[in-house]
Amino acid sequence: MPQIISLQPRIIDIPTVRPHKLSFGSIQQQSYCIVRIELSDGAVGWGEAATIGGASWNEESPESILHAVKAYLTPAVLNQEAGGFESILQRMDKSCRGNYFAKSAVEMALIDAVARSNDLPVWQLLGGKLHERLPLAWTLATGDVGKDLEEAYRKLEERRHRIFKIKIGARTPQEDVALVSAIARELAGKARFTVDVNQAWDGNTARRYVPELADAGVDLIEQPVAKWNIEGLASLVGMQMRTLIMADESVCTPQDALMLSKQNASHVFSLKVAKHGGLLRTRKVAAVAEAADIDWYGGTMLETSLGSAASAHVFSTLPGKHHGCELFGPQLLVDDIVENPMVVKDFDLHIPDGPGFGVTIDEKKLDRFDRSKQGLNPTHFDLGRK
Repeated sequence: MPQIISLQPRIIDIPTVRPHKLSFGSIQQQSYCIVRIELSDGAVGWGEAATIGGASWNEESPESILHAVKAYLTPAVLNQEAGGFESILQRMDKSCRGNYFAKSAVEMALIDAVARSNDLPVWQLLGGKLHERLPLAWTLATGDVGKDLEEAYRKLEERRHRIFKIKIGARTPQEDVALVSAIARELAGKARFTVDVNQAWDGNTARRYVPELADAGVDLIEQPVAKWNIEGLASLVGMQMRTLIMADESVCTPQDALMLSKQNASHVFSLKVAKHGGLLRTRKVAAVAEAADIDWYGGTMLETSLGSAASAHVFSTLPGKHHGCELFGPQLLVDDIVENPMVVKDFDLHIPDGPGFGVTIDEKKLDRFDRSKQGLNPTHFDLGRK
């Protein structure tokens, strides 16, 4: 088995095609920590960790990820056998507590390298592909009904998306419900709808307004209350509406998943490779969901095609009922870092077949967006709630 002989992380900053508004701010640029791993047999693998709004989504940021990879994770994994994935994870855990995003970038690059070393697609290393394609959602997040509808109709005409997630929580609940209702009424019968509140509501606000979102035709409501408010999530599940409640920030570890399942606090888990700490741990959270009869949804941290392909590979191996995925990150960026983006056709994302994650990195584009080489503004994130 080849050994890990080199690990090189860097930060890149890529502007978005339009502002992406969430409950806690507006994104005009996405930042990524990209990790390159080389094995002793010459195979090279790539991984990435994306955050949303710097450190605004959780405790990690591109800068903290870069530091963790350089100072702690690299010494832990260098010269180790590349195929010992679980052993590598244990070594990373011993050297660095938490820091799941950083660990996911390293594990992603390692699995990509080992798959390429064996000329296999990653999904084959993860147990085999159950899904050739997944329905692909798009997020409507301009905050303007007219612009959101124009964008939605364009995506429908292009046959790229007919599931739309609407980001709310930055304005009053009444204004948010009015926005969702206007979009849902206009597109009734043409599309399905998910709403993401990004933890913006307290329990009483959620219990007051979630039924109105359900009446507007929303199928799935993501993280309406704070991640710690498990009782609040459980109370919404207990309302027995047709609309399903999905946990995102509340479910990061398998232990989180077990707690939510025991308290009947979620109908659906939003799975994200970065927040779970890698592909293998994503599968562990999904295993708890399957055992507890909880559905899954393939979430995104607005990754490039690299991180999106990695997520697609692990999602393609998961059993249980699912609600598609939202690996649309590459479409939100002014440019990508791969030569061959994944295929989106007839409203579905098609899973690439490899080797590795099935995408080829364009190193010239990496250099173009490399923060250390270009001196780009690392923020481009507006905390104002407008």
